[in-house]
Amino acid sequence: MELDAGVLFVDHGDVLTSAGAASGVDICLHLVRKDHGSDVANQVARRCVVPPYRDGGQAQYIERPLPPGGETGTGPTRDWALQRLNLPPVLGGAGHPRRHEPPRTFARRFQQETGMSPGRWLTQQRLRRARHLLESTDLPVERIAHEVGFATATSLRRHLAAETGVAPSTYRRTFRASDPTASDVSAPRRVCEPTPQAAL
Repeated sequence: MELDAGVLFVDHGDVLTSAGAASGVDICLHLVRKDHGSDVANQVARRCVVPPYRDGGQAQYIERPLPPGGETGTGPTRDWALQRLNLPPVLGGAGHPRRHEPPRTFARRFQQETGMSPGRWLTQQRLRRARHLLESTDLPVERIAHEVGFATATSLRRHLAAETGVAPSTYRRTFRASDPTASDVSAPRRVCEPTPQAAL
């Protein structure tokens, strides 16, 4: 059996596995959908007050911790890069902590310490910052792309889709839907009558 770290659950027919406690609900709804159809699954989801199906995979929910920095190895370089994500990194540039080290030696040391190439690590940190801005601000995607160092909004969209499986607008909607401060206060409020399900 192979591990697929990018999905909420996997259905192999006789064996089903889910990514965690919350995705257990997703897999249960999946089974209801298979056995009884979408209409029944949607009714169950409404009674449980959960979405009948969640777009994207578990990658969009996973927090990827930063490797420890420190004052040795490539730690100072990583700290230096994190403080200037919107600028292109130049290994031999002024202010670079390891500007006198040969690029190949640096790349090899970086791979040993972080498990990835400098370019891949930098892209992940830019995406990490972009995700934070999508969750916590109303900045347009074009501005966020500039703030985190992607050349264009298209580039950010492409990298975010590869990382999480969803577009920036979908990611923002998913993580800000439960935040009361994220709603549009200028929009007229609608008063909804309680439904029979809500009274259960």
